[in-house]
Amino acid sequence: MAPLPRALSPLRHRDYRLLAASMALSLLAAGLWAVAAVWQVVALGGGPAALSLVTGLSAGGMLASTLFGGVLADRVPQWYLLLAVALVQAAAVAVVAGLSLLGLLTLWQLAAAGLAVGLATGLYYPAYSAQLPALVPEGDLLAANGLEGAVRPLLQNAAGPAAAGFLVAAVSPGAALAATAIASLLAAAHVLALPVTPVRRGDPDDGARPAGVLADLREGFAYMLRTPWLLATLLFASLMVLALLGPLEVLVPFAIRDAGGGPTQHAYVLAAFGIGGAIGSLVVASLRLPRRYLTVMVALWGLGCVPMVVFGLSSSLPLMIAAGALVGAAFEAGTVIWGTLLQRRVPPALLGRVSSLDFFVSLSLMPLSMALAGPVSELIGSAATFLVAGLAPPLLAAVAVLAARMPADEVAHPLDGGAAPAGQSPADDVLDRV
Repeated sequence: MAPLPRALSPLRHRDYRLLAASMALSLLAAGLWAVAAVWQVVALGGGPAALSLVTGLSAGGMLASTLFGGVLADRVPQWYLLLAVALVQAAAVAVVAGLSLLGLLTLWQLAAAGLAVGLATGLYYPAYSAQLPALVPEGDLLAANGLEGAVRPLLQNAAGPAAAGFLVAAVSPGAALAATAIASLLAAAHVLALPVTPVRRGDPDDGARPAGVLADLREGFAYMLRTPWLLATLLFASLMVLALLGPLEVLVPFAIRDAGGGPTQHAYVLAAFGIGGAIGSLVVASLRLPRRYLTVMVALWGLGCVPMVVFGLSSSLPLMIAAGALVGAAFEAGTVIWGTLLQRRVPPALLGRVSSLDFFVSLSLMPLSMALAGPVSELIGSAATFLVAGLAPPLLAAVAVLAARMPADEVAHPLDGGAAPAGQSPADDVLDRV
């Protein structure tokens, strides 16, 4: 039998196939929920304020639980967390789906389900990130993260919303909610077939294990603060999100409208972003981890924002679509390297907490970016705002690389050729050997 391409090599492992199937179904459920919830609000007679309540509770729940989720992922076998997330989401959405189909659903019930979905989602990423290295050999981690990066936009941003839209139009929002619950239940079924892997922590008798949850959180923050490459990357990512996400989500539709486009062209740009991300992920997954992995990763994120200037300087819709594809490809390509880097260099005992810090810190400024995009564009103009979104991240990337001395760090801690994870300091080396 011919060997699998490098990008597909993790699929030869049965346990990874089960984990990947569960992850794919969870992403499909997220895409279904995103559209089903919107049209369920509309069907209930709600407007923007009601939709903000549902989506805001979901996003707030996710941010509220993610740090705690990191602590749990380092204390409890991740199998239990992944199963609990899928079952909670399936149960919450199934209840509102049933109420919707019976004509008994109210807005507060939908909002409560949104909160439950968000709280569960905050627990998922740290558990998944900590579980993956226990099921996949070190040499396959880059490809596994690449597959995730390819599947995520295709299912969460394309297939899920498209299926939900069809179900809403053909049947009702309740049918789309029911499909969401079924996808989550199938995700739980795949988790059930996985083995329960032990938590990768140190010997409780060696004094390394923290005494409680708050001590666990402090240990995660302390590791972040004393690890220059990690701290610099997270700070850069949060500032990049501040500069990029608001213009991308809030201002791009108006730029498309001003260029003579409409909802269809906006959908093309979003689809190009997703397809570009899938291609970028698969390309990186098909290659070896770059020797200059930190520099390449930060450069991909920083320079990948430059095409945003197209939305401020051009009225060409094809150029806007191409710009969306380039931004998506660069962003997801860097993200694949980042996920692999965390799993290779962060001590296993801290991976859940560091993954949750990554999720929390990187997205903490997203609401502010959304809130500022409109007022800033009115103050300095839309073109200038897009210039900031496109040109500030490369400058921030250069500062991050130089401030954290990333080139020297890469030489001191090579990861190519299947090298073992390296620590950041003598204290970290001790943790790496635990």
